[in-house]
Amino acid sequence: MIYQDTINKIMDTSRIEEVVGDFVSLKKRGTSLIGNCPFHNEKTPSFHVSVTKGIYKCFGCGKGGDSVRFIMDHEKYSYPEALKYLAQKYNIEVEEKEESPEVQEANNARESLYVVSLYAANYFANELWTGEQGRAIGLSYFKERGFREDIIKKFELGYSPDQWDALILSAASAGHKEEYLEKTGLAIRNEKGKVYDRFRGRVMFPIHNFTGRVIGFGGRTLKTDKNVPKYVNSPESDIYHKSNVLYGLYQAKKAIRDLDNCYLVEGYADVLSVHQANIENVVASSGTSLTIEQIRLIGRFTQNVTILYDGDAAGIKASLRGLDMILEEGLNVKVVNFPDGHDPDSYMHKVGAGAFKIYIENNRKDFILYKADTLLKEAGTDPIKRAGIIRDIVESIAKIPDDIKASVFIRECSHLLQVEERMLMTELNKIRSAKFKKGGQGQQQGYQQGYQQKSSNASHSPYPDGPPDNLFDDNAPMDLPETETRVDDDLLQEHEIVRLLLAFGHELVSWDNIDNMYIGSFIMQNLSDVTFEDETCKLIIQNYKEEIENGHLPVANQFIKNNDRDIADLAITLSSSPYSLSENWYNKHKIYVRDETVNLKATILGGLFHLKKRKVDRILLGLLQEIKVETDAVNQEILMQRYAHIKNVEREISKFLGSVVIK
Repeated sequence: MIYQDTINKIMDTSRIEEVVGDFVSLKKRGTSLIGNCPFHNEKTPSFHVSVTKGIYKCFGCGKGGDSVRFIMDHEKYSYPEALKYLAQKYNIEVEEKEESPEVQEANNARESLYVVSLYAANYFANELWTGEQGRAIGLSYFKERGFREDIIKKFELGYSPDQWDALILSAASAGHKEEYLEKTGLAIRNEKGKVYDRFRGRVMFPIHNFTGRVIGFGGRTLKTDKNVPKYVNSPESDIYHKSNVLYGLYQAKKAIRDLDNCYLVEGYADVLSVHQANIENVVASSGTSLTIEQIRLIGRFTQNVTILYDGDAAGIKASLRGLDMILEEGLNVKVVNFPDGHDPDSYMHKVGAGAFKIYIENNRKDFILYKADTLLKEAGTDPIKRAGIIRDIVESIAKIPDDIKASVFIRECSHLLQVEERMLMTELNKIRSAKFKKGGQGQQQGYQQGYQQKSSNASHSPYPDGPPDNLFDDNAPMDLPETETRVDDDLLQEHEIVRLLLAFGHELVSWDNIDNMYIGSFIMQNLSDVTFEDETCKLIIQNYKEEIENGHLPVANQFIKNNDRDIADLAITLSSSPYSLSENWYNKHKIYVRDETVNLKATILGGLFHLKKRKVDRILLGLLQEIKVETDAVNQEILMQRYAHIKNVEREISKFLGSVVIK
């Protein structure tokens, strides 16, 4: 268990924008930083980071928290693992208390997979540089391929000896268990129970996750035997899911973000060669066909992808098949074709790093135009083939979600294909219409499921798509089902009180000659006659009251970092907003938007009285129903007197709110 002083130091040192920025490309908007959410698929950014509050919040899926919560959610780490990750990032020494063996074993099970993978990577690298086989075979191979030593070390390349159990024996002598070697796929157990190394006599390419931890391997054989597979890759494991991984992303992510472009290649050697040409923003799909998850991974850092695939016919067709998926995700795609059947690796070593870089810069083509040009050359003058190709190209354009981009490509292709723009646009609309009809039923089911999901999660994330513009305007109509309006209105008003406590509780009251009282205490005094219905709001109010009674004034961070996840989620939601006005808003539009801090009295009393009016309205409604069914004259008189008293209370509240009350 980590000491509290160490936890406090980690929390104080961690900067939310730096922690999240390692995984998400963030851009400034108003007072927040925004980007595409890493927890769900989206093309329009709804993921906000507040530097001043030290929190993140997605107004699409509802996830939010601080630096520790982000690492826990993103990397699937436990709380201690996330703290240790941040401590390592900021060079903080972690002091821990002794834990029971049972707790240690549970915490260490997943960590052991990382530890044994790191051990294997170090073992393979050591064999490459110091082992007899490694230097003679592995290192010689890399140098014959033209790779410099700095590139070999940068990617931690290695060599696995051509023996059945070299790694297993070495790992066992270092205290590592066979079960973890098996779980990571480094070792295989045969039908007779014999355990042997998966990778034997191969040069090794360690695969890293986002944070630089080794999660898997690719091994290339140097034998010419056709019965031996050229590449062997790690199988799926608890820490390695190949469809979610891009080889080289750990080394490339900063350059991708800085240069706002990602080069996508096919193989491990291609990544090394492009890096050697001083182009660091390059990744590969790790020996698998490109997946949606990998495309979305790139989309977190940039909207621009440049494909560097093999120049032979098979390579070109493979690139065309995979690129439509990238278009569908809304990314901009360019393609570089290499001459004479070269791939990025062979071409870089042929012409040298400088010429390679210049060639890429001068030969990038938009994917749609590249596809049209390539397929038209293949079709020649055959009218039937040309007609099929034209439709194929329009189908690709139809996948582009941005209508403006699609129309630009239609115009460009009209000249290239020698077909009227109007005809291409008609075909485009037909394809989109057919796609819409085909997906209509599924979309309707999706809407229903989404509505049910939002309803069931209301107490956890009341505004999963962000609070509406009229959230705090009591006279504005709320777009809610009629049967749920009253309940939802009460919930919103309770949330508003909690929001005011979190935002202004630490400010001093500056009205009605009230001295030395904090707004938090003022609000709590005025809630003595109010009962909260929402369980999470009730817990926050109760916690706030107890803190004040103990002589402490709570701050928002106490609730944002609360161990109760419901309290933390609600505090984060109410402390965040997806909306902010730019600095030139007033100058441009000459529209003044009221700042609630200018008149805190109106803001605080408005929140209190709106809540009380909701509660009073419900009491009055209940009393009217009781009066209607009460048959005893004495009891009816008592109820009438109580109704009159409550009605007077409502009039006083309405005077402040400026509402018209019917007598």
